[in-house]
Amino acid sequence: MNSRKLRKKFLDFFAARDHRIIPSSSLVPDDPTLLLTAAGMVQFKKVFSGEKKVDYARAATIQKCVRTTDIERVGETARHLTFFEMLGNFSFGDYYKRESIKWAWELITDDLKVDKDRLYITIYQDDDESFAIWHEEMGIHEDRIFRMTEKDNFWSAGPTGPCGPCSEILYDQGENVGCGRPGCKIGCECDRFLEIWNLVFTEFDRDEEGNLHALPRKNIDTGMGLERIAAVMQDVPTVFDTDLFKPIIRVVSKVSGVRLGESGKSDVSIRIIADHARAAAFLIGDGVVPSNEGRGYVLRRLIRRAIRHGRLLGVDEPFFVKVIGAVLETMEDAYRELAEHADYIRQTAEKEEERFLSTLRQGLIIIEEVIEELMSEKATTVPGEVVFRLYDTYGFPVDLTREIALENGLSIAEEEFEKLMEEQRRLSRAKQRFVEADGWAGDASKEIYRDVLEEYGKSDFVGHEVDEVETTIKAIIRGNAILTEADEGEEVELVFEKTPFYAEKGGQIGDRGVIETAGARAEIVDTQEYAPKLISHRGKVVTGKLKMGEQVRAKVDVGRRQAIRRAHTATHVLHWALRLVLGEHAKQAGSLVEPDRLRFDFTHFSALSEDEIKKVERLVNEKVFEHHAVRAYITSLEFAKESGAVALFGEKYGEFVRVVEVGNFSRELCGGSHLGNTSEIGLVKILTEASIGANTRRIEALCGMRAYEYFSGQDATVSELAVILKSDKAALFDRVNVLLSTVRSQEQELLKLQESARKSRVSDLVSSARSINGAQVVLERVEAPDMESLRSYVDLLREKLPSSVVLLASESHGRVLLVAGATSDLVKAGVHAGDLLKKVAPLVGGGGGGRPDMAQAGGKHPEKIAAALEEAWAEIKTMLEIGDEERRPRATGHTPKTTR
Repeated sequence: MNSRKLRKKFLDFFAARDHRIIPSSSLVPDDPTLLLTAAGMVQFKKVFSGEKKVDYARAATIQKCVRTTDIERVGETARHLTFFEMLGNFSFGDYYKRESIKWAWELITDDLKVDKDRLYITIYQDDDESFAIWHEEMGIHEDRIFRMTEKDNFWSAGPTGPCGPCSEILYDQGENVGCGRPGCKIGCECDRFLEIWNLVFTEFDRDEEGNLHALPRKNIDTGMGLERIAAVMQDVPTVFDTDLFKPIIRVVSKVSGVRLGESGKSDVSIRIIADHARAAAFLIGDGVVPSNEGRGYVLRRLIRRAIRHGRLLGVDEPFFVKVIGAVLETMEDAYRELAEHADYIRQTAEKEEERFLSTLRQGLIIIEEVIEELMSEKATTVPGEVVFRLYDTYGFPVDLTREIALENGLSIAEEEFEKLMEEQRRLSRAKQRFVEADGWAGDASKEIYRDVLEEYGKSDFVGHEVDEVETTIKAIIRGNAILTEADEGEEVELVFEKTPFYAEKGGQIGDRGVIETAGARAEIVDTQEYAPKLISHRGKVVTGKLKMGEQVRAKVDVGRRQAIRRAHTATHVLHWALRLVLGEHAKQAGSLVEPDRLRFDFTHFSALSEDEIKKVERLVNEKVFEHHAVRAYITSLEFAKESGAVALFGEKYGEFVRVVEVGNFSRELCGGSHLGNTSEIGLVKILTEASIGANTRRIEALCGMRAYEYFSGQDATVSELAVILKSDKAALFDRVNVLLSTVRSQEQELLKLQESARKSRVSDLVSSARSINGAQVVLERVEAPDMESLRSYVDLLREKLPSSVVLLASESHGRVLLVAGATSDLVKAGVHAGDLLKKVAPLVGGGGGGRPDMAQAGGKHPEKIAAALEEAWAEIKTMLEIGDEERRPRATGHTPKTTR
């Protein structure tokens, strides 16, 4: 059974048991406590804890996951991976241990036909309830159930959050796969006993102090690794031998010239490359970029580790992007985001490989020489100075040095290395203090700004007083060079003696405008500040030529600036209103101020209610209409704080600061552009309010003309609806209520008609029943729009026919719907509705199952319904143990008919 079929079989199994199929979430979790999505339950954490409400109580997913906790074991074992697909079913206060255990066993042993004699069970040491279910209800002998400690059978997704005891299903791969030791048993770290499914009984919430608190409701969180169950179903010894890895490994072998099985050492490298390529492709596809911290570092480490193992296989040229291509081809059918971002994934991987190869070549030469010398001297440790030099001078990762040393039986002098690192940090801190004292805050990679600052001095910002000014070009920059002139068509950065252009900072975007002389004109598209009073204007010379030292007129786009001022002043009023409505804890945590549009982040522990949003919005607009003056002045930081001015957390302020006051209700430290009066804002409309992290919310709003355009669009929509509904705008609400009342009345009438029609059809179906030794069998095709309607037919027929087996089929939107049912006496006689559908559903291109008394299935071939019903007739006779004489077709024929 290939991986594609396994995914479908899993989802179909739980869909048939009323689980909502939820798509995989991103590998970047919406959870600041987690670095990466490492389990299927991550996207449901808030649902488990009760923070988030959903309209379903059961869910099933195939979640892409990345874990690096066992990265050193990847390739060394038959089962460990960094990227894997987790098949999971979840219950949010609905079913609990009994159902999750029953369904897991049913799927594995009945649907997947895994040999029961090769399966073992583990439970948490104190979980007597699970033991009883496995032993007494599922019939598992007590010798095959093992009690394990908290270390093995108590699961959590992270240091905090939902957690609970668990029960695992293990598959015995045989003595030839294991370690071969006489004492090898459940719990051994070898590959013999493969954990294939973990059933987590989530009933606790662990806080930051490690204390467990009972959740409001008990939940189920299960996880079965697709790669592991694929290895079992495909009868291969490792996950790397499954169809999920074979195409990728073929490419690794092709680029390296080394095939699996040639040596144990090369096998490890091939597997590591294949695994890490999968992880890298999915991480990049979900927006992670290689960097030196956080998620980016995980990605960088995986890519660089794979590349080094390529070198161990003898590959000296770039190859990793080819392996990434194999991953995309193998996985893009299941994950469309890979296809959508394929070019970007390849480009990112290729650039990182190019960047690392130069580092790798230098570092490996050095470390290989060092290791050879150390081994000749019978030393056991790589000196800390060598490790530090590789890292500091060549950028060679410390963990890679450590790994290479371990492969050669050496350790590294960790303590000596840490001392050298701390000394470097101390010198860096001292240098930073000097840099800050010198006023430098620019991009260290662009030393050109430091050169400009030292050579030509600072420029003055005069934009709070004027919108245009006569000034002198002090410097023209292109790339990392200072030019004496810029010709028509050239894109450059300009630095002036003084400027009215506001440089982007404090959440306010940079100004745009024009630079003019008698014979030249440049359009400025952005303004940035790379050091105090080193303001860079990025733009393009559209006509003429600009020269260093030339007098120019700098003009800000006044209309755009005024729109920015409206949004910026509106954020101050919004900040005041939020604190008034929510409390003093609601403090600014970030902002973005654009023309007539704002984004405002603030600290708060829960979502705002509709009433709170309306109250905030009303307070803001009241202050707009009240015509409050806006004033700005420079004062000492000490005086500003004493007067109650609000400062932003984490912001650095000098001895003197600029204070912006709005009326007598708002006072903040701010260097941005503002209006002279709140009435100039015009109008403010809050569009959205949402979470962006733990205890941090975000409001997006419009003001000025953007707000007017929003309301104008809403009014146009209302007008159009009024025309459609044949009403005037004032009476539209009443008109809609009348129509809704009419629709509800008609719906009730329709339900009555449908019920009447259903009863009439049931009478026809009863008359079509066939008798077998006193049992009535109804096998018919009916018209029903959904499973619920089809189930209602089955229920009515079982009421009308006290001893009966019913299987009804319907076509809906090109799909086949099947529902089977049996009365209790026939279930005792051997009829099983679920087994009946397992036999019949494949004939219509589908699958399904269920309980002995009621089951349902789906399919995609309506034209084969008749054949499926004929097969059902034969199968029912088998279940009722009818003799050969009864099984032969009757002369008159009994082809199921279609009722209409």
